[in-house]
Amino acid sequence: MQKKRIDESVYFRSSQSWQDKRKKIKERDNYLCQICVRNLYNTERKYNCEKLQVHHAIQLNADKTLKLEDSNLITLCEYHHYLCDMGDIPYAEVKKIIDEQESKRKMEIWLSPPAN
Repeated sequence: MQKKRIDESVYFRSSQSWQDKRKKIKERDNYLCQICVRNLYNTERKYNCEKLQVHHAIQLNADKTLKLEDSNLITLCEYHHYLCDMGDIPYAEVKKIIDEQESKRKMEIWLSPPAN
């Protein structure tokens, strides 16, 4: 019997670094699907916080250097994640939303009072 070869992405997705990053991205995105909140692509509920997943805008196997980059990650519901993976939501639109989220986060950091 031949051993099943485990894809390196399986190891990555079970890593603590990925678990931590997923949490950070969901926090940045206020635990909401960023497509639903913008009422795009057949959104059924604008404030959707169910079945959330973190999506790589540029796929993990396409560029491993971006696997933990905030600028490549977005919180999506299961449905919109599927549409992104199928190519039904263009990369340019996903990237624009990610850039908006990153700009908001940077502005919040800049405006927050310094820690004592």
